[in-house]
Amino acid sequence: MDIATIVGLLSALGLIYVSLGDGVSSFIDMPSIYIVLGGSIAVVLFRSSLSEFLGAISVMGKTFKNKLDKPEDLIEKLVELADIARKDGMIALEGQDISNPFLAKGIGMLVDGSDPDLIKKSLNKDIQAMRSRHKSGADIFSSWGEVAPAMGMIGTLVGLVLMLGNMSDPKSIGPAMAVALLTTLYGAILANVICIPMAQKLRNQSDFEAQNCELIIEGVLFIQSGGNPRILADLLSSFLAPKVRAKLKSANA
Repeated sequence: MDIATIVGLLSALGLIYVSLGDGVSSFIDMPSIYIVLGGSIAVVLFRSSLSEFLGAISVMGKTFKNKLDKPEDLIEKLVELADIARKDGMIALEGQDISNPFLAKGIGMLVDGSDPDLIKKSLNKDIQAMRSRHKSGADIFSSWGEVAPAMGMIGTLVGLVLMLGNMSDPKSIGPAMAVALLTTLYGAILANVICIPMAQKLRNQSDFEAQNCELIIEGVLFIQSGGNPRILADLLSSFLAPKVRAKLKSANA
């Protein structure tokens, strides 16, 4: 689980909740929720397709699960596989325990004796497809972040019209004013606490996953060329941050 995502979201919502004090019920208004939440979902669906919207919800799970491998762990695994292939041949890689699906596909193509150009082309297509899925999901949440405040403004105008149209009835002013103000609040929270951060998180994780995939391609092609496993870690260390690179170098020294 990604602790940063969970702690950040719960902290933001928690601080907003605490700031409401004892008057939480005063901030709950169903017409405002219908306008902002229901209306924004409807508009996002109108701007996209059902499959894209459902796909975005599915991709959103990545921000909470965070199952991405650390680059240094991938390098260690690639060095281990390179050592096996160097000693016992490519066929010895078959049946190795590989948890990363992208790496497993690359190693499988090595075992099958695929051409290096074919391996690179196939794996690069997988990266492009992954980026496309993640971009679609991030775009959905960016769009949602744009629409939510607009729906809040629409709700505000609706509330003001209702209030001004019933000034002679004091009992109707309160509910109309609640719609006018709370829709703006709901729209701001939905956009700035959930949708916009979620879109940014998806873009960041997409970049990180693509970098991992590029690292794997470099490692797989190195193994295919029969290179010395001892220099593979140095070759792939460019994908690491300087501190992690130094730690990996000292561990392999």
